[in-house]
Amino acid sequence: MCEIAPFRALRPKPEYAERVASPPYDVLNREEALQIAGDNPLSFLHVTRAEIDLPSAVHVYSQVVYEKAAENIRTMVRNGVLLREDRSCYYFYRLTMEARSQTGLVCVSSVDDYEQGRIRKHEFTRPEKELDRINHMAAIGAQTGNVFLAYHPVDEMSRLTETYTASHAPAYDFKTGDGVGHTLWVVDDADTVDRITGIFRDKVPCTYIADGHHRAASAAKVRGSVKGGVDGASDFFLTTLFPGNELRILDYNRVVKDLNGHSPEGFLEALAADFLIEPSLEPVKPSEPHTFGVYLEGRWHSLRARPGVWREDPIGVLDVTILSERVLDRLLGIHDQRTDKRVDFVGGIRGLQELQRRVDSGEMAVAFSLYPVGIAQLFDIADSGQ
Repeated sequence: MCEIAPFRALRPKPEYAERVASPPYDVLNREEALQIAGDNPLSFLHVTRAEIDLPSAVHVYSQVVYEKAAENIRTMVRNGVLLREDRSCYYFYRLTMEARSQTGLVCVSSVDDYEQGRIRKHEFTRPEKELDRINHMAAIGAQTGNVFLAYHPVDEMSRLTETYTASHAPAYDFKTGDGVGHTLWVVDDADTVDRITGIFRDKVPCTYIADGHHRAASAAKVRGSVKGGVDGASDFFLTTLFPGNELRILDYNRVVKDLNGHSPEGFLEALAADFLIEPSLEPVKPSEPHTFGVYLEGRWHSLRARPGVWREDPIGVLDVTILSERVLDRLLGIHDQRTDKRVDFVGGIRGLQELQRRVDSGEMAVAFSLYPVGIAQLFDIADSGQ
């Protein structure tokens, strides 16, 4: 069963929370992080993307970036922007976007659970991204990156969450510039804390990484290097657990730097062996499985996989598998997406315009939009160990 624990968080003083709040470090490039942080010295991007406070010639993975992050978080603590909780707490955290909301539990989860498979994975990780987070954690002595976990719903936990959030005032309740609502409740009474710990220990056999594979892997490796750290703190890592029935997974799209020697016309002809292709006057956001969008030379095309292209197993049926095997590998020569620098990934929250921008700028040659994986598929893949 799952081992979770409350923890003594560093969190913003309430009047500063909206200014401290920032997007996850890994959905922004350096220029975007600098633009968002702008003239806001309280933005947490000064900790998670500290290169924005250094000359542009400094590499994002340079040691001086991690040292700057440590300096910046110490300054935020010294100036009273971040306050240390005086006791170990859980937190209920609600995200609201486009009239949808999901409420999760912020806690720390066991590295042992991660290493022994009770926290289940479904992605490979990229070595340079792991090393980045390892160096970041080691330099600042804190985990600033949350790992997003999902679990099969438990009625008792759902009722507790609903009752508690309805009967207690939140510590924070605000919207960020992207229109996403953030509401957080502090759970600090001993009886509720013990009850939550018991529910996950007794009724949740496993959790699933929905986002944060690199952060989880890095936390495990840091634990291995510091042997528990202060009071065994490195035996756990920062997580937020959401019930699967509240979740909707967004698309996760691909962009590629070149066509591997194909002309644009030749590339489309090669695609026709496995896909039915139609030009589109509008950006293509796939509305069902086995359909794709392709943006090439300023034009969108819709693709539909021909029968027999996919396999009927948890991995073979996925659109990411079809794209990987039939397009990225076979046509574009990208055999390992973990290490190949020619491919990059664009979260669906960025919209199709981000795919167009990166191709139109000349940075990338082609973009692919995908239909998102379902939460049940994610659970099936992780359960199968694939």
